[in-house]
Amino acid sequence: MRITTITNWAYGITVVLTALSGAAFILSSRSALEERAAAEQHLMLDTLAEELALGAEVTSDEARLYVMRGEARHLQAFQVREGEERRREAAAARLASHGLVPAEAQALLAINADAEELDKIERSAIETYQRGDKAAAQDLLFGPEHERIQEALLQTVAHFRDLTAARTTGELEAARARSNMWSLVAKIMLAVTGALFVAVLYFVLRRRVAMPLKRMTGIVSRLANQDYTVEVPVDRRSDEIGEMNEAIEVFRANLIERERLDAERRADQHTKDLILQMMHRVQACQNQAELTDVIVRFAPQIFPGLAGGLYVLGEANMSLTRAGAWLEPQHSAAAFPATECWGLRRGRSHESSTNGSDVPCQHIAPPGIAALCVPLTAQGDMIGLLYFEEREAEALGPAGPRLYLELIAENIGLALANLQLREKLTMLAVSDPLTGLFNRRFLDETLQRHARDHRADPLACLMIDIDHFKRFNDQFGHDAGDLVMQFVGQTLRETCGAIGNAFRFGGEEFTALLPSLDEQGAADLADALRERISSVALSHAGQILGMVSVSVGVAASPSDGSVETLVTRADAALLEAKAKGRNRTVAASTVKRALP
Repeated sequence: MRITTITNWAYGITVVLTALSGAAFILSSRSALEERAAAEQHLMLDTLAEELALGAEVTSDEARLYVMRGEARHLQAFQVREGEERRREAAAARLASHGLVPAEAQALLAINADAEELDKIERSAIETYQRGDKAAAQDLLFGPEHERIQEALLQTVAHFRDLTAARTTGELEAARARSNMWSLVAKIMLAVTGALFVAVLYFVLRRRVAMPLKRMTGIVSRLANQDYTVEVPVDRRSDEIGEMNEAIEVFRANLIERERLDAERRADQHTKDLILQMMHRVQACQNQAELTDVIVRFAPQIFPGLAGGLYVLGEANMSLTRAGAWLEPQHSAAAFPATECWGLRRGRSHESSTNGSDVPCQHIAPPGIAALCVPLTAQGDMIGLLYFEEREAEALGPAGPRLYLELIAENIGLALANLQLREKLTMLAVSDPLTGLFNRRFLDETLQRHARDHRADPLACLMIDIDHFKRFNDQFGHDAGDLVMQFVGQTLRETCGAIGNAFRFGGEEFTALLPSLDEQGAADLADALRERISSVALSHAGQILGMVSVSVGVAASPSDGSVETLVTRADAALLEAKAKGRNRTVAASTVKRALP
């Protein structure tokens, strides 16, 4: 039952009980008034009877004293008494006609009659005495007739008092009983009203309102403090408290759902922030190694449930090589043919699922692993692959991560393509297209950088010239000359590549910069280079080109001079080697002529 219904019923019953209690008190008060009236009537009637009897005796005594003594004061007293008696008799006569039962009225009339008889005898005795017949007067007042009437008067008075006492006592008891009854009824009504009030206070206000409200207040307070672990007790009451309980449960469910959505939003925003940070760094990368390092660092933070790797297509676009990995992927090889990946075949992301709903990529072992291959494309060309495999269940399930993966792959593909294009342009700018060695401009930049940053560090320089190179062009053609140039450049790169850089200085001249070597070490390396070149017999278009030899000039810095004069000193040593007959190594320190 609803609390408002209980309250209304309790209010109505309380009003009714209060009204009944008031009515009972009113009736009790009226009964008390009736009781008082009955007591007053009893007292009045008893007093009246007493006064009638006593007045008759006193009047008789005054009359007797007058006839015996003859004193006027007794006569005056008799007359006063007689007047008072007349008034009492008149009052008794009026009382007899109003408010007395017939027996009482008859007894009262009898008293008046007896009193009148006595009064006649006494007046007659007084008149007889006044005529001088004292003895006759005394006989009248002390005679048997007077005694009889006086005795009858006293008996009638006693009878009247008995009648009135019996009636008024009954009325008094009845009035008292009614008063007590209505008083008891009123007290019972008050007790019931009080009990009802206490019951309403305890069962309704305390147990059904106060205690649930206190409990719900604690729940709401904990919910306000974002303590969603609080349990709302099940209360199926069909009243306002039950409705409030259901509302709080709905409120808690909404708060939990809102917190879940907020957590997802925060997680999604965190993922977006990490992706944005990674993209900023990807765009600032200078080479592929930096790009790989950025991806390897950020991918585990963005997708902690996915292991994976970055694969780059080789120059022939036939195979993929893993450039970097994170969270230790275990089910894809470090290198595999491009044809083994369905993502690269289709040109779009491909999922190898555990339920076998789609064909798995051949590079994933064993089959049945939840993995995702996202191709890296730029301008429609395949340049690599992002590979992901699940470390946590359902990590690839939501659509959100899949979208982010494809977005990241798109940006990484563009960045990788830009870096590869930049590397190609850089190589074209600093390398010689015929020999693949660095060009003269890069040589100058390298020397300037060494002079600026590493001036005190040892640096050796080889100036190399192909002996009689014009013979190859004139005798066998320029293609044969290019072959000789390429052979010398390749041998120079193989010999010096581990410890320095090789450059094409111009024409048939080459240069090598060898950090950390002194002049003697560089000379030994130059001799080894000459031996390797001269030990190979080249042929072109079926013709033997003959032996190829080179002359080498060696210079070192800073022991024998500054970096700025390093190439000049090495070139002077080269000229000295050519002047001495070619196919030899000459150190700049042995050259006696002055250097510019």
